[in-house]
Amino acid sequence: NYRGILNWCVTVTMRVLDGPLFLFQLHRYGILVDPIQVVSLFLKDPYSWPAACLIIVSNVFIMAALYTERRLAVGTISEGTGAFLYCVNLGAILCFPSATVLIVNSMTPVGGVFALGVYTVLLLKLYSYKDVNKWCREIRQAKARPSVHRANGNAVHSHVTYPGNLTHRDMYYFIFAPTLCYELNFPRSPRIRKRFLLRRLLEMLFLMQLQVGLIQQWMVPTVQNSMKPFQVPNHLIWLIFFYWFFHSSMNFVAELMQFGDREFYRDWWNSETVPYFWANWNIPVHKWCLRHFYKPMLRRGVNKLPAQIAVFLLSAFFHEYLVSIPLKMFRLWAFMGMMAQVPLALFVARFLRGNYGNAAVWMSLIIGQPIAVLMYVHDYYVLHYGGVSEARTA
Repeated sequence: NYRGILNWCVTVTMRVLDGPLFLFQLHRYGILVDPIQVVSLFLKDPYSWPAACLIIVSNVFIMAALYTERRLAVGTISEGTGAFLYCVNLGAILCFPSATVLIVNSMTPVGGVFALGVYTVLLLKLYSYKDVNKWCREIRQAKARPSVHRANGNAVHSHVTYPGNLTHRDMYYFIFAPTLCYELNFPRSPRIRKRFLLRRLLEMLFLMQLQVGLIQQWMVPTVQNSMKPFQVPNHLIWLIFFYWFFHSSMNFVAELMQFGDREFYRDWWNSETVPYFWANWNIPVHKWCLRHFYKPMLRRGVNKLPAQIAVFLLSAFFHEYLVSIPLKMFRLWAFMGMMAQVPLALFVARFLRGNYGNAAVWMSLIIGQPIAVLMYVHDYYVLHYGGVSEARTA
């Protein structure tokens, strides 16, 4: 059901009116698209790969979690000691990469965002790994067999029970699987479809170059030569990124790993309320927040509204973490943009319904995350290249 796309089409019609701007930029600057330049986004020095090295080091934290669980399973350490070791491990996952990105000068902003993104995903995965294994120990102590949740897909692999899941193979399957919530037995597909895999790979390559091409051709000259960032088609780039990541890339990884649960997003484009959008545009993160953050707060007696605001605070923190640290500047655009969703959600739920609510959600998307990202890009350019731009103007 794509009824919500109609509201987006209105904005596309408005973008068509900017056609003369595109033709003007093409006439003035020529074709600026350079596929080879993508490599320089990750590598400032071809002999120094700090982001890649940082990701390789993450294996230390993965192994620390696995061997902590093994000791807990056999009872050589207490639950309290295990909780302490996890606090140290998860705290290091949060602090170590951010400190490295801030200290290492050869780390590019794109490389820093990528490395911190990997560590953020790892943090959420290992937290889920900790919780699920703890639940299994509690069930085992109650002398009950752990239940297994099965989603779509055929169970063609052997059934695993605790503590038989505490293996290197099981751990790394979970680390690479397109999910943040750990299970002892994931739903699995019976085979790898080579045609499906090839289509997703081609989509990934094409859409990646399309995003970079739009940035090179339209965003860079606009930011360099004016203070009118709202004329940039960053919303279109955001939509392309969504399809590239949540549909092409995650389905590619899932098919390669025979991972059966392919529900990475739902019909967020039909959202008539802001909470519906946030609950359906990123299903892996939504499931993690429900399972390991929101519902545990409710069980502790926290009311729904404070728990929902706490979820937004957590999300806002990680949005700011992933953007501000790699750029080495703290503007809080991402944090403020996320927290602005709270009063917006209350307003839409109270005063707008149906198609009007959907239009309000689309407007929040158009002037929300993409503009916040562009503000960071704009400020970064002013800080690092402002002198060059002023010299040219003079």
